[in-house]
Amino acid sequence: MITESKLLAYLSGVVVAMSLVVTSANAQCVFSPALTTQTECLTAIHIPGNPLRSFDISFVNPKRAEFYFADRSNYAIQVIDTEGLKWKRPLGGFVGIKFNPNRTINNNISGPDGVASHGRWVYGGDGDSTLKVFDLEAPPTDALKQVIPTGGTTRVDEMALTSNGKLLIAANNAEDPPFATLFEANGNRAESHVSIISRIIADNAIVPKGFGLSLEQPTWDPGTKRFYTSIPVIANNPTGCNYGQLSGPITCDGGVLVVDPKAITTPSVTLGAFDPTTKVGVIKLHACGPNGATTGPNDNILFGCTPQNNPSNKITLVMNAVSRIQTPIANITGSDEVWFNSGDNRYYTGSNRDCGLAGGCPHGGAVLGVIDAETNLLIEKVPQSSNSHSVAADSKRNLIFVPQVAPATVVGTGGDVTSNGAGICGGNNGCVAVYKHDVDDDDDGEDHDHHHR
Repeated sequence: MITESKLLAYLSGVVVAMSLVVTSANAQCVFSPALTTQTECLTAIHIPGNPLRSFDISFVNPKRAEFYFADRSNYAIQVIDTEGLKWKRPLGGFVGIKFNPNRTINNNISGPDGVASHGRWVYGGDGDSTLKVFDLEAPPTDALKQVIPTGGTTRVDEMALTSNGKLLIAANNAEDPPFATLFEANGNRAESHVSIISRIIADNAIVPKGFGLSLEQPTWDPGTKRFYTSIPVIANNPTGCNYGQLSGPITCDGGVLVVDPKAITTPSVTLGAFDPTTKVGVIKLHACGPNGATTGPNDNILFGCTPQNNPSNKITLVMNAVSRIQTPIANITGSDEVWFNSGDNRYYTGSNRDCGLAGGCPHGGAVLGVIDAETNLLIEKVPQSSNSHSVAADSKRNLIFVPQVAPATVVGTGGDVTSNGAGICGGNNGCVAVYKHDVDDDDDGEDHDHHHR
């Protein structure tokens, strides 16, 4: 049921633009003008150690009431209690921030990067092309149980688990050509026995080698029992487009790599164009070069399109995994991680390039996008710190977690160049902002688990 407040949001254009200011050193969630969105800023959680300069993907395990995010600034996956809303501990041993010769951050070899969790296990991708496996029930000094090389030289990035936690797929996005690794994961086992099943690549005619093309966020759809992995740019989409083989801006749109894990029987697999019989391969997306992917209701998959991949991308996209019908969502773009929260039937987007590339938006234009998963309509946008590209939600508590970088005046390149993060965090070290959405009884009457695993 669409509530009156939702309808009014749609009719009013659903775009909320606000600036944030800090009124005191201890204030948190300070907005000027006052925040009037349905998604309310509740508090900010501070992380011990170095100010937050670089981080990557987030994940929530609602059954454990824990939020995990890849904190490169402190060489760890940070664990936050989503009931008590407090920092708990780090899962360490990662390579941290690595720099280019000009002292800008080299994301391709920094870590941690991708994060996923099921039961007692947390999986983290590192900048040295390894998957690290942590046991949350073990003593902190003995939590790291396995370090598994994937055979590349750059980071293990975004990843997804099957609903039972027994299979994991992770993308080495910065390899050339990029590849995904399918793992046997731990499920609910008490001991760690993670192993590689296969390396998966897209055919060279679709993702040509030598042009820096990549794979990004995967998601698992329990309805079709397949992994769907975002591909930011593919060749010949449309025919004759520029994927990097020509001078000038990229004009090719992206695609999605569909993998049936039960059909993987060899150590290496190459997939071509989508085969409607086997229902695997690469599907072309329209007007979308995606980074993020998350599975919503009714086998719908939301893709976080971004002008970082194709400057003409100005939408977010939903594709039905069964019919493969694509539905554009206007007025929101530039997303990296995206997340479906089944607790309130909404998608949340980490849209750090919402107003386009840097030249068109000097202050970054980072927002938390909120989309109704029933209607595929944008509800609202909440301003965030620069480079705020990571988001995850606790479906049992309807809390949304968004890491914020510290100001550039504190951490240098990669830091916040607006006043937004300091206003949200109430300080200059960065934080994890916590947002709350109160759900009407007729919208949701029971606890749920999300499908982004």
